[in-house]
Amino acid sequence: MLRISDITYSVEGRPLFQGASAAIPAGHKVGLVGRNGSGKTTLFRLIRGELALEGGSITLPVRARIGCVAQEAPATAASLLETVLAADTERAALLAEAAGATDPHRIAEIQHRLADIDAWSAEGRASAILRGLGFEAADQQRPCADFSGGWRMRVALAGVLFARPDLLLLDEPTNYLDLEGALWLEGYLAKYPHTVIIISHDRGLLNRAVGSILHLEDRRLTLWSGGYDTFARSRAATIAVIQAEARKQEARRAHLQAFVDRFRAKASKAAQAQSRLKMLEKMVPVTAPDEARRQVFTFPEPEQLPPPIITVEGGAVGYGGRAVLRRLDLRIDQDDRIALLGRNGEGKSTLSKLLAGRLPLIEGRMLRSPKLRIGYFAQHQIEELQPDDTPLQHIRRLRPDEPDPRLRARLAGFGLMADQADTPVARLSGGQKARLSLLLATVDAPHLLILDEPTNHLDIESREALVEALTGYSGAVILVSHDMHLLSLVADRLWLVGKGTVRPYEKDLEAYRAELLAGDEPPRATPPRPKAARPSREALLALRADLRKSEERLNRLNAMRDELALRLANPALYDNPAEAAVWQRKYAEVMEGLDRAEALWLAAAERLEAAGEA
Repeated sequence: MLRISDITYSVEGRPLFQGASAAIPAGHKVGLVGRNGSGKTTLFRLIRGELALEGGSITLPVRARIGCVAQEAPATAASLLETVLAADTERAALLAEAAGATDPHRIAEIQHRLADIDAWSAEGRASAILRGLGFEAADQQRPCADFSGGWRMRVALAGVLFARPDLLLLDEPTNYLDLEGALWLEGYLAKYPHTVIIISHDRGLLNRAVGSILHLEDRRLTLWSGGYDTFARSRAATIAVIQAEARKQEARRAHLQAFVDRFRAKASKAAQAQSRLKMLEKMVPVTAPDEARRQVFTFPEPEQLPPPIITVEGGAVGYGGRAVLRRLDLRIDQDDRIALLGRNGEGKSTLSKLLAGRLPLIEGRMLRSPKLRIGYFAQHQIEELQPDDTPLQHIRRLRPDEPDPRLRARLAGFGLMADQADTPVARLSGGQKARLSLLLATVDAPHLLILDEPTNHLDIESREALVEALTGYSGAVILVSHDMHLLSLVADRLWLVGKGTVRPYEKDLEAYRAELLAGDEPPRATPPRPKAARPSREALLALRADLRKSEERLNRLNAMRDELALRLANPALYDNPAEAAVWQRKYAEVMEGLDRAEALWLAAAERLEAAGEA
């Protein structure tokens, strides 16, 4: 068990943790969430012992191994497979010792330990991890130095997953993964045999790969049961209860203060006024947690163009005369919302560059609307920002004739306020740089916006703001993203890029996810369902009983929810943060139980309805 006990830590005089505590049982998968700058990465460094606590303690089982991802795998001549195998330092040390050992007893001990850690299947396991992260068999034999920094980040992630530490700490692990790699990682982490803590802003990962959410807020830690959506609902309900109680207390305080102000100087009421004054002094303020500041993206609106805005007929595109994609017959209208799906290396970025006008056709023809403006955002553009220039200077280069107040208003429309507008880019956070790049891509009010992994470095609130902005945007949108939450809310058409071409994908994202997780196995044919016979009277009675039991379960859970809400509304409860955390967890568990009970009730109702129609 990882036990964080009453820890205190400050950075440059600013407290990040004050009396923060949490206990994470062995084997649990936990998502660590909190506002940017609240101290999530610092907590990882404290757990690893890289920073010294000012107070409290962090304890782990004796000899527990902690694993985290390095910045990237070194650019060496060692192959990817060799680099990943070397990440398990115990296995490497035992094999090296075994090669020179002469003592029979020590040799036996080494072989026994190698068997315990499954050393002989290591190469197969390492290869499977690399394959899941996008490296084919031929790539695994190439030297690390052949790959860019982003790809070496994947190799570093593969190494720590292969080493299987007792406590795995992952900080935004999907930032350098595509959709296929992110989905593979979800499945791998869900089955990982030891404890995992993930810092992530990917709602899909936080819903499917973890069973608890560790929330860092107001310098304290609270462990909530369930995935991110369950946490968000439970926390919203708790905040609503506290806010209602705070309003009641404020009304009570105003009433008491009015009495004191009115009768303090009146002799016959002086004692009562004094009594109410004491009541005011004893009242402990009920303060609801601060809501996260609303994030915004304000895309300028383009004028409408007659459809289509782009058509491609018999097109082929590639590099150096070699086609990557052929037989392209595509049409894009201004109201399209298209997600590009496909495995890594199949040509999604190539297609994006073709549509953005950054690559020419090798054959075929492309027709564009004469007035078409295109905005293009890709991750590499963030690195191309001028580090010594401010956001204001960046936007001024594109709009030299606009006055500064107008330029600052544009920056504010992307969440870059006065302080950030005058800060050199080198000192901005990753999310702020991404916002600036999105502003630069959309400043001309494009009719077509092409976004290649736009959510990397954006926190959850910013991702929700991006969804809202794209949903209301009147231009066409083409998305490449590993964030299924974004794709599911924005895209209404799916194009599958693979096997050297692009074709419509007629199923939905969940079906695509299932296909990826199932691998390349052909789908099994579903045998035709025989016509159902009319159920017997006893079967109908049993179905009605199931429905009645489901309703009773719902009623009980609703009553428990109301009772817990009343308890959470009691301000005295928050005098003891540990006890408050216990009741908050119980409330979250009841809300999760309500979700399951409602699903069971709905299934029972559907079964009864189907039986009545049979």
